[in-house]
Amino acid sequence: MSHPPAAPLNAFTVDLEDWYQGLEIDISQWDRYEDRLRVGTDRLLGLLEEADVHATFFVLGSAAERNPELIREIHARGHEIGTHGYSHQFVYRLGEDGFRRDLSRSLEILDRILGVPILGHRAPYFSITRQAEWAFDVLRACGIAYDSSVFPVYNYRYGIPDAPRWIHPVGDGLLEFPISTCRILGRNIPLGGGAYFRLFPYTFTRLGLRRINAGGRATVFYIHPWELDFDQPRLALPRRISLTHYWNLAGTRERLRRLLREFRFSTMRQVLGLENSAAESEKAEL
Repeated sequence: MSHPPAAPLNAFTVDLEDWYQGLEIDISQWDRYEDRLRVGTDRLLGLLEEADVHATFFVLGSAAERNPELIREIHARGHEIGTHGYSHQFVYRLGEDGFRRDLSRSLEILDRILGVPILGHRAPYFSITRQAEWAFDVLRACGIAYDSSVFPVYNYRYGIPDAPRWIHPVGDGLLEFPISTCRILGRNIPLGGGAYFRLFPYTFTRLGLRRINAGGRATVFYIHPWELDFDQPRLALPRRISLTHYWNLAGTRERLRRLLREFRFSTMRQVLGLENSAAESEKAEL
């Protein structure tokens, strides 16, 4: 079933990181693991091309460092590149100075690879919380125009349960596009993708996104390339991590194909109306 032509435009986003980089394994140990970033990314790029959808890829700096040609290819296909930091550490553990160094390093790497302005940021683990609201000042100082790190839910690793659920300014010159949730019995329930897309029935995701769109609002959906890599290695992990990481990987591809068919998606930049800002930034760089 195709989406209604008048339906709101939603943001399709990708947290570009390899299968081991989000497992709370220290960066000093990453060289021990097989690089499989291409596997899931190629499958995802194929689905996006099939659906004629451009997405925003929030790229982990260390992954870009190891795969510069892949980043150039993603950009050449018309997708937007944002930053996911460098080392995939919790922002609230990095502290303000550590976060500034980590973010700056990621932006320098992306600049060397692409030479285009980077407008968007998403924190690893959605880890801009009440304890790390100073991060917004750092983002503005580094030239970031929008952030998509706040998850208005409670989770043991992240979340600001009482944060606004919709696009809103954070101070002067920075927009926040929170991860999508639906409101059930007075609580915000995660809706926007990732493990929730694999754990919950597809019908729940579809109905939740449609409900938001019916109110005239845009949603933001996120996925990781490794979620399409069902042959990735299985590590011995704490149960709550292994459950969310490995659950229903084999079903991700067809679920995504269906989602891309039933909803209108584009980049964060387009949904937020920042296309002109990006064009002006690129002219200023010339």
